[in-house]
Amino acid sequence: MVKLNKIYTRTGDDGTTGLSTGARRLKHDLRVEAYGTVDEANSFVGLARLHTEQDYPELDAMLVRIQNDLFDLGADLATPDTGETLAYEPLRIIDAQVSRVEADIDQLNENLAPLRSFVLPGGSPASAALHLARTVSRRAERQMVELSQRPDEIVTSAALKYINRVSDFLFVAARVVNDNGSKDVLWVPGKNR
Repeated sequence: MVKLNKIYTRTGDDGTTGLSTGARRLKHDLRVEAYGTVDEANSFVGLARLHTEQDYPELDAMLVRIQNDLFDLGADLATPDTGETLAYEPLRIIDAQVSRVEADIDQLNENLAPLRSFVLPGGSPASAALHLARTVSRRAERQMVELSQRPDEIVTSAALKYINRVSDFLFVAARVVNDNGSKDVLWVPGKNR
């Protein structure tokens, strides 16, 4: 269990931060950027929930699960697999978490009309907030993919699949809160030429 007695430690004053393993990394290190962006996405999901908790309780419950899983993902990324044995079992995203998000997407998608154009973020405050969370999740995904391509860094396939599905989920959720897509703002190519 995590216990935080003191919020400031001064250990990061030199521009480094500690990973779960105790190793220090620069605060602009790609691994730190990736889990920091996951945290940012989680914050935007929390902001979106201000617009969903009253009117969309089932969707809101899904978002609560995603927020918890995003913290799991941050813990996963903050504990790099170096091949060394740790004194504890590191928290990792597992395929069951991916499957659960897929099931949630399928459930939400049942009542949506097929898209005939790309959707512009907006339509309602809830939808705009969910789209913002989606775009931050996509940025986290790009950083995680870049990190996974480095020869000395490991990002599990489950973690990569999870962040990809979360972005998909947030897109579908944004359509749901736009009256199941009827209030979506659609892109009209070349409309303002």
